[in-house]
Amino acid sequence: MLPPMPDWNGVHPLVVHFPIALLFVAPVFVVIAAARRSRWTPFGASALVLIALGTLSIMVAMSTGEAAEDAAEAVADADAVLDEHEELAERARLIFVGLTVLYAALLLAPRLTAQAATARYAVIANLVFLAPYLAGLAALANTAHEGGRLVHEFGVRAPVAGDRAAAGTDAVTPRGDDTDDDD
Repeated sequence: MLPPMPDWNGVHPLVVHFPIALLFVAPVFVVIAAARRSRWTPFGASALVLIALGTLSIMVAMSTGEAAEDAAEAVADADAVLDEHEELAERARLIFVGLTVLYAALLLAPRLTAQAATARYAVIANLVFLAPYLAGLAALANTAHEGGRLVHEFGVRAPVAGDRAAAGTDAVTPRGDDTDDDD
């Protein structure tokens, strides 16, 4: 039998790693697409799929993060980091929506204009795309860093199925708060 599915607010720790993985792997395919020197390669298409799925997973992560926000708000002194984490997530979402549209346009432009893309276009378009993409990855990494601070510095924990029943509380245990009274 499968374990119980956590509430939506408890899913955030499970989904936040998808955008990171998908969006950090995508540039490898962009570089391979540039090296292939062809207007439409399976690698360019794969990069676009990874970027699009990564962008969608940012949206899911943001939705679950909004649901899990109460856990962070219950921890003293975490408000500033939580606000920064939210702002960075919104910025990363906007950046990657734009990058998804941009890369789709770069891949489809030669087909839509009925002009064959040259090998030079394929190389330049893919490599130039990497500059704003790397800026997007920096925004995503900063978002992840602030989320990591919430967990590792402030002890924010989203409730997972079974945790509340076992703990008898909301499963938010700030770091340094020792509930074990064995002295």
